[in-house]
Amino acid sequence: MAVPKRKMSRSNTRSRRSQWKTTAPTLITCPNRGCGEQTLPHTVCPSCGTYKGRQVQAAV
Repeated sequence: MAVPKRKMSRSNTRSRRSQWKTTAPTLITCPNRGCGEQTLPHTVCPSCGTYKGRQVQAAV
């Protein structure tokens, strides 16, 4: 296993870490006509409890 010979400087460490970027989550509108909330894809809608047109959770 490779072991670094010298300590990496703070500027080099920070410039390497500057590439760690986050992305905003993809949101879709709930296909339920009465709801229309923004939800994550492939998950149950937290407001109406439907998934793929079926009621799978009790509405809160």
